Amino acid sequence: MKKEIDRRVTVHFISLKQYALLFLVLAAFSGFHQMIYHALEQSGIVKSNTQFAINILMVYVMATAALVTVLIGIFRYLTWTRPMKKLSEAARNIARGDFSFRIAPRRTGGKKDFVDVMFDDFNTMAGELGSIETLKNDFIATVSHEIKTPLSVIQSYASALKNENLSAQERTEYTGTIIEATQKLTALVTNILRLNKLENQGITGTAAPFNLGEQLRLSALAWVELWERKNISFEEDLDEINVSYDAQMLELVWNNLISNAVKFTGNGGKITLSLKSNEGFAEVRVIDTGIGIQKDIQKRIFDKFFQGDSSHSGEGNGLGLALVKKTIDLLGGTVTVDSEIGKGTAFTVRLRL
Repeated sequence: MKKEIDRRVTVHFISLKQYALLFLVLAAFSGFHQMIYHALEQSGIVKSNTQFAINILMVYVMATAALVTVLIGIFRYLTWTRPMKKLSEAARNIARGDFSFRIAPRRTGGKKDFVDVMFDDFNTMAGELGSIETLKNDFIATVSHEIKTPLSVIQSYASALKNENLSAQERTEYTGTIIEATQKLTALVTNILRLNKLENQGITGTAAPFNLGEQLRLSALAWVELWERKNISFEEDLDEINVSYDAQMLELVWNNLISNAVKFTGNGGKITLSLKSNEGFAEVRVIDTGIGIQKDIQKRIFDKFFQGDSSHSGEGNGLGLALVKKTIDLLGGTVTVDSEIGKGTAFTVRLRL
């Protein structure tokens, strides 16, 4: 197995300059010792004999070992112990929930050793954890709000039904409102569970070959009553293409895209559903002549609970397109959107054949 090289590392943990500096210090110490010994010998204080030379050599070796030990200890503290203390402190802050904590870089020249790269990776990890924590808090707050709304409706109208003076028509209307609220609540919880399964379990289902064109045709027919009610003209251009995926997962995708097209297309509008083979991919397009999506909103439409058009917020829970995106990602495909205000929207799904 070939060892992977981290290209971000531009200097060694112990650089050649540091090795050279250590060598010069030792050389200077050795030279200093030789100078002293030579001066003592010249002055007659010491005699040049083998035993004395051995004794001096032993002293020199011990002093050199002591100096090297001190130098290595200082070097180890500056290059390893102190950075690890910083990393340990940062990890403790992250463990306490402070995801804003960052480790300052050690070098200012742009060069990095493995410790510097480790600091960068730690800071990236802290940023990702902070983002996940924010998303989790937002998700919990949004789910609580979305569930609270239909529950409040159910509670209000159920309390109103206790009034004995209500007419039969009012009771029917109140009961219908309660049923509608429970249906929305059921759809919300179902979609949350589906999305949670897709995100946390990475479920891709059981793949089996089927006719994608026929599945799209049946999915569209499920919404025929709604588009006829709005006098929407529906056109299809579906090739007969066989794919091998989990059919139920893809059915969820088509139902969401087609229902959105019907929901956001006005009376007398047009919806086009097409399926073509393109460069080894099955390309599905759902095109409508609806209200369109603003450019700044297009990049957020696949976020959970995001609803770009508040006028239709009562008709959904903002999870449909998030489910579409997650499902297509798990199946190894892509989904894109192209839209213009007042002219309509086109969703394109590409699945590998």
